[in-house]
Amino acid sequence: MLEDIIRERQKKLKNLLKEDINPYPAKIKRTILISEALKDFNKLSSSKKQLFLTGRIKALRDQGNLIFIDLKDESGKIQAVLKADVLVGSPTLRRGKDNLNNFKILKQNLDVGDFLSVSGPLFKTQKGEKSIEVKTAEIITKSLRPLPTQWYGLKDVEERYRKRYLDLILNPEVKEKIISRSKIIETLRQDLAKEGFIEVETPMLQPLPGGALARPFITHHNALNCDFYLRVAPELYLKRLLVAGFEKIYEIGRDFRNEGIDRDHNPEFTMFELYWAYQEWEGLMKFTEKLLKKFIPGKWEKITFEAALKKYAKKDIKKLRPEEIDEIFKKEVRPKIIKPTFVTHYPKFLSPFAKPVEDNPDLTERFQLIVDGMEIVNGFSELNDPVDQRQRMEEQERKYRAGNQEASRLDEDFLEALEYGMPPAAGWGVGIDRLAALVTKSHNVKEIIAFPTLKPR
Repeated sequence: MLEDIIRERQKKLKNLLKEDINPYPAKIKRTILISEALKDFNKLSSSKKQLFLTGRIKALRDQGNLIFIDLKDESGKIQAVLKADVLVGSPTLRRGKDNLNNFKILKQNLDVGDFLSVSGPLFKTQKGEKSIEVKTAEIITKSLRPLPTQWYGLKDVEERYRKRYLDLILNPEVKEKIISRSKIIETLRQDLAKEGFIEVETPMLQPLPGGALARPFITHHNALNCDFYLRVAPELYLKRLLVAGFEKIYEIGRDFRNEGIDRDHNPEFTMFELYWAYQEWEGLMKFTEKLLKKFIPGKWEKITFEAALKKYAKKDIKKLRPEEIDEIFKKEVRPKIIKPTFVTHYPKFLSPFAKPVEDNPDLTERFQLIVDGMEIVNGFSELNDPVDQRQRMEEQERKYRAGNQEASRLDEDFLEALEYGMPPAAGWGVGIDRLAALVTKSHNVKEIIAFPTLKPR
């Protein structure tokens, strides 16, 4: 059945070409968005002004010498009424032809899914529906495949992600989530500009992976004849900028981690990292709540890492092996934290870039904001002691050489930069995908990523 529909549409394309009609013109005239036309409908309809509208045909009702079309652009939808005795032509329907022939060409070759440009005055039908009376019409894109709702729908979740363009056409709520994500980022940028932060960019191709405990993707640079890593985090380069004298900086960009895929994780994701010289973790927690409260309302709570293990997993951290602790926290503790909660005082061995707590060097001045079982923010007072940082990096390097692919690497260039002096600072990373999923009440980060990672077929 689908093959028959495609063949029929291909035939219609050939018909248009035989009529010397270009169904894919480059120059399109549009004078107003559909939403604007509807907003000022009374004024525009009274003036009988000729408007030029464009959009995709969402529905088509053929009633002989009358065709009703639901025309939709990004802003809204309007009914377009084509009458055989009113249509006078278009740039592609040659004006030398008579009206009935122009109407016949459109009638025989239009399909739901095509893009159409129409012009004419606004009016209301006898049923009171706001419409445009079409004087000229032009096919500006001939579609060769039917939209899924016409024959089987698009309900399979994986198919929705694979053919996201169809998902966005058919499910307006999905498109709204993508738009909401964009507005979240825009709001964050505006708020940070008011606070005196500047946005910077750092390398995505790095000679060494670092800044987070995660397995990296590896690629090869042909001209330099060496391997590079897609960054797992921009942290170490942003800290180099602190060394250079920048005091309030942030970056919103893509990170890549060669890890599993689940409701909270996509291998390619958007991270928002911020660094603030002469600030410490408690001040940063207050700033975090101020910045994100508009997205995450309600009372924010606070609990230590050790207390969270006892409360949610019934475990005593002192009786656990270091390699057990992180896994228990992720599997038994984090999923149970629903209300906005700062988890603080993470163990030092889990925090290779955080400053130790002064009266307990086994713990760090680190916090995570967890909401609805998801880590939204990871922040801490930044370690700026080059000797301590070297010791931690050397320990991470030993773990890497012992087979831990997620361990951070020994970065001599970064350590050299620290030796020139980095001011006391606090910083954090916010997962934009997770934040957007939380705000839009999406059950999976894939819902707010335009094209999530999937295994090729």
